[in-house]
Amino acid sequence: MKRCLIITGGKLDLSFAGSFLGQETFDKIIAVDAGLEAVKALGLEPDMIVGDFDTVKPEVLAYYRRMEHIVWDTHQPEKDETDTELALLKAQATGCTEVVVLGATGGRMDHMLGNIHLLFPCLQKGMEAYILDRQNRIYLIDGERTFKRSEIWGKYISFLPLTEEVRGITLTGFKYPLHEKDIEIGTSLCISNELVGEEGAIAFTDGVLIVVESHD
Repeated sequence: MKRCLIITGGKLDLSFAGSFLGQETFDKIIAVDAGLEAVKALGLEPDMIVGDFDTVKPEVLAYYRRMEHIVWDTHQPEKDETDTELALLKAQATGCTEVVVLGATGGRMDHMLGNIHLLFPCLQKGMEAYILDRQNRIYLIDGERTFKRSEIWGKYISFLPLTEEVRGITLTGFKYPLHEKDIEIGTSLCISNELVGEEGAIAFTDGVLIVVESHD
């Protein structure tokens, strides 16, 4: 598995990020526009920097310009894709099979929602993609999944439909089980579920779900 870390320009808790990165290894690091300032604060050297750089301090840009190994993917501010989407496309193009995105939550709501939707083409192309912050791990699934208490991000596991409808949801090992239940966009039925033992599972027959593992 080839793992890629993307640090984008939303709000990022540096203490959380430092602790998380101290336990993880990545094959490639991509900095996205203003996320470059967080990259510098964390003492990282990215392999690639993507963006239009309209929100990055000039001294930070100058610091990384001196590093010859870095690949720069520069774009105009007026473009169809967000910088985060461009970074995800670069991760896919370089053969990454898993990507973790930091700095994709906690700022502008339009960007956060857009970032969650950007997980969908990753799912379609077979690349595991996760958005992380101190409280949440967000990803998409289109089929069965097992959850282990020792591995989930927090106490709560929520499921929200990304597609208009998700059919045949069965939850086992959860505080609130389901059996072959269909849900549509606009329901909160599957918010804040919990495991009752060390393991639980979800299965469904059609659709795509947003999964949010979280804690208070």
